[in-house]
Amino acid sequence: MMSFKQFALSLMLATAFVAMPAGADTKIGFVNTERLLREAPLSVAAQKKLEREFAGRDQELQKRAKQARDLQAQLDKDGVTMSDSERKTKERDLANLNRELQRQGREFREDLNLRRNEELGQIQERARRAIQEIARTEKYDLIVEQAVYVDAKSDITDRVMKALGGK
Repeated sequence: MMSFKQFALSLMLATAFVAMPAGADTKIGFVNTERLLREAPLSVAAQKKLEREFAGRDQELQKRAKQARDLQAQLDKDGVTMSDSERKTKERDLANLNRELQRQGREFREDLNLRRNEELGQIQERARRAIQEIARTEKYDLIVEQAVYVDAKSDITDRVMKALGGK
């Protein structure tokens, strides 16, 4: 579904093209930013960097989750034969462990999202500059990021990826 902002932009673009004189050669390009952010070497490298950066914390969370599962399994298996105080202590330990695990998981996701957004912002800025450079050097009148239909000859995504790959 098209947002109001996208609709307004489409309407403005349509109006601009209707107002152009007949026979005017307009060079339009398209960039698939979703593909660019997913497949560009710069994007792939950023994803690997984030994976390395957060691997230790992810392993620690998995270790804690296993401890919680093991404690729950022990309670399920031996809870009936435990003394009342021992069972209550283990249940309290399990509740504390689960609370801590949820807190650490939430912090992990927040930190990961923050770093991912930082990396994404840098990539988007470099992509914007590359797109503008391609537009200037190849004399494009307009480059769009969203379209209902795009002819393959108008798609400059590969050229933008190449421009990003060498930097």
